[in-house]
Amino acid sequence: MKANETAIIFIEFQNDFCKEGGKLNGLVRDEIARNQTIENAVRLLNGAREKGVKIIHCPFVLDRKWTLDKNFEGILKGVVDGDVFAPESWGGAIIDEMAPKAGETVLVGKRALNGFVHTNLAEILAEAGIKNVGVAGFLTNVCAQATAWGAYDLGYRTRLIPSACGAATQAIQEYVENEVCPLFGGAPTVDEFLAEID
Repeated sequence: MKANETAIIFIEFQNDFCKEGGKLNGLVRDEIARNQTIENAVRLLNGAREKGVKIIHCPFVLDRKWTLDKNFEGILKGVVDGDVFAPESWGGAIIDEMAPKAGETVLVGKRALNGFVHTNLAEILAEAGIKNVGVAGFLTNVCAQATAWGAYDLGYRTRLIPSACGAATQAIQEYVENEVCPLFGGAPTVDEFLAEID
């Protein structure tokens, strides 16, 4: 994969997931420690920066009115009820370790699961001439997986990078790694993904 044709999308590396006191941290704390999700994601981010890969940060921003106007049950209803990823809140902020640098894209408008929906992500990738997409983040089996499927369906060579993702349980993490990632063409480690880029 050529670096100038590759993008990595970092999904929801926000305080509400990643830090003590975050509203969803209790859900993922043990698994991100076991999987070394943050450490791996930082290594992925730094390696991608060194190679000149396009970096896209994709935070979720709670849109209470929009969500309540829809007929959502389940996970998005829970986000509203818990006031998770509220705009301008500490919980909604990207963690310091993954803070965007000048020139990196911070996607605006993600208020559902798939990063391509309700955003201009497809246009950003097309304008940059991207052919290959890596995805890392939260939750492994929800927004990260949904965004990876979105990229795959649009024709990108897609890699969901499980060691830089976080799930609620080891069983879920391993299911995605063993059963879902191969459907995209593999389940690379951070080092394996970076080694694919020239």
